[in-house]
Amino acid sequence: MEKTTILWADDEIDLLKPHIMFLEQKGYEVVTANNGSDAIDLVRAQRFDIVFLDEQMPGISGIEALEVIKHDFPNLPVVMITKSEEERIMEDAIGSNIADYLIKPVNPNQILLSLKRNLENRKLRDEKSSLGYQQEFRKISMDINNSLNAVEWIDVYKKLVRWELELQKSSDEGIKGILADQKQEANSIFTRFVERNYIDWIQGNKDKPVMSHTVVRDKVLPHLDDNDRPLFLIVIDNLRYDQWKAIQPLIESYFRVDADDVYYSILPTTTQYARNALFAGLMPLEIRRRYPKWWVDEEDEGTKNQFENELLGEQLKRFGKNVKYSYNKVLNLQAGKKLYEQMSNLMQNKLNVIVYNFVDMLSHARTEMEIIRELAADEEAYRSLMLSWFEHSSLFDMMRFIADKKCDMMITTDHGSTYVKNPVKLLGDREVNTNLRYKYGKNMKYNAKEVFEVKDPEKIFLPRVNLSTCYVFAGDNDFFAYPNNYNYYVNYYRNTFQHGGISMSEMLIPIAHLTAK
Repeated sequence: MEKTTILWADDEIDLLKPHIMFLEQKGYEVVTANNGSDAIDLVRAQRFDIVFLDEQMPGISGIEALEVIKHDFPNLPVVMITKSEEERIMEDAIGSNIADYLIKPVNPNQILLSLKRNLENRKLRDEKSSLGYQQEFRKISMDINNSLNAVEWIDVYKKLVRWELELQKSSDEGIKGILADQKQEANSIFTRFVERNYIDWIQGNKDKPVMSHTVVRDKVLPHLDDNDRPLFLIVIDNLRYDQWKAIQPLIESYFRVDADDVYYSILPTTTQYARNALFAGLMPLEIRRRYPKWWVDEEDEGTKNQFENELLGEQLKRFGKNVKYSYNKVLNLQAGKKLYEQMSNLMQNKLNVIVYNFVDMLSHARTEMEIIRELAADEEAYRSLMLSWFEHSSLFDMMRFIADKKCDMMITTDHGSTYVKNPVKLLGDREVNTNLRYKYGKNMKYNAKEVFEVKDPEKIFLPRVNLSTCYVFAGDNDFFAYPNNYNYYVNYYRNTFQHGGISMSEMLIPIAHLTAK
C-alpha cells in the first residue's frame, strides 16, 4: 500500500525533527521545506496527500503560499500552523479554505489527530457508522417483529431512515445491503399491520394516529395563536420523510426545528385523495357528500384538486379560526419566482399556505424521461437530486424570506412514494384507473392474497360510483401490471417511484414546526 506523503513547510524545520521521526514511525512519508517558495515548487513538482504550512516564514509567508497552493490544487488539504492567535490571521486562513488550524507549540499527537481527521475521516466514519448500525440491527429486528402500534412504527421508520442517510456516505456495500434487506422486511410487516388496522382507524374503532384528515386540526391549528406574526404552512407535494431529512440541514441555517413529527397519509396515497383530505379536514366520501361541487370523481374530467382553497376555508371556520389566510399553489418555475417576488404581500395574513408541486413532477418525470431516470437511479440518487433542486429553488428563497421576517413555518406533504420492483397481475376493463399502486373499479380480477382489498369503499370513507365498485391497494414494493403486453409494461415501470399504495415511505410522512433563528 502506498504511503501517505506529507509536505511540512516551516522556517524552523530542523527543530521539528522529533515530530517528523514520530510521523515516519507511524508509516507516513514526510518531505520538508523551510520557506514558502520551496513549498510551492514542491507541491507543483510531486504529489502530496496533505500540507502542513507555517504561517510566519521569511519571504513568501504561509498565508501567501496557501493562496497559491489552493489556487493550483483546490482539493489538496492544507493545515495552517502559527504562533499567533490573532483573529485576523485565523480569518484569513479559514477564508482560504484550510483543512485545519493549529497553534504552536504543537505536539506530535496533535499532528497525528489532524492527519486522521483530514485523511482517514471517511474510513473512520464508515467504521463507526457500520458498527453503530450493527449494534442497533438486532434491536430494530426485534421491534419489527413485535406487535408495534402506529406510533411505534413511526419510531422504527425514523431509525431506518437515519441509518439510511448515515450509511449512504459509507463505501461498505455489505452493510448497506443488510440495511436494505431489513427495510424490505419492515415494509412487508408494516403493510400487513396497515391491512389489519386501517378500517378500524378510519371508523374510529381503535386509537388512530394523526392522519391526512386530522393533521391540520391536530398539528397546524394549535400553532396559529403562538405569536402575532404570520404562520407559513408549506405543503411540498410527494415529499418523503428521507427527503425532508436530506434538506433539513440547509433549512436549519435559518430555522430551529421545534417539532420533527410524522403522520399517516390516508389511502390512496395520492394527491386527489390525501391532499383534499388534508385541506378539508374530512375524508374523501365526506367531502363528496358535504361539498359535492368541490369533489371531482376519478372518472370525471377536470383537475382533481382545484378547490383546496375553499376546503381549507371551510375547515378553518369549522374549528372557529376566523383568521385572514392566503392559499398559493406553485406548479412551475415561473409561478415560484412570481410568488417569491410577492412574499411581502403575505405578511398581512395570519396563515399563509404554499403548495409546491415540484417533487411530484420530479417523480413522474423520472418515470417518463430517460435522463431523469439516470440522475435518480435509486433512492440515494433521488434524495440527492431533490436536495440539489431545493438548494437553488425559489422555495428555498421563500423560506429564507420567512426566516428574515422572524415568522414560524411548518413543512409537510400529502403523501410520499416508494421504489417499486415486483409486478402483481391484475385484469380490469377500460374504466379501471391507471395508477400502479391502487386500482379502483368493478369486475377486476387479481389474487386477493397479493393485495389489500376493500370491497365496500364506504368502510374507509372513499366514494364509489356503483355497488360493485371496489378498491385494491399494492403493498411492499409491488406494482400492478396488466397481463396484456406484460413484459413491456413490467420493464418500463419496474424500478420507478410510485405512490397510491401501502408502504412506510408513502404513508409515514413528515410534518415539522420551525421557528426562525
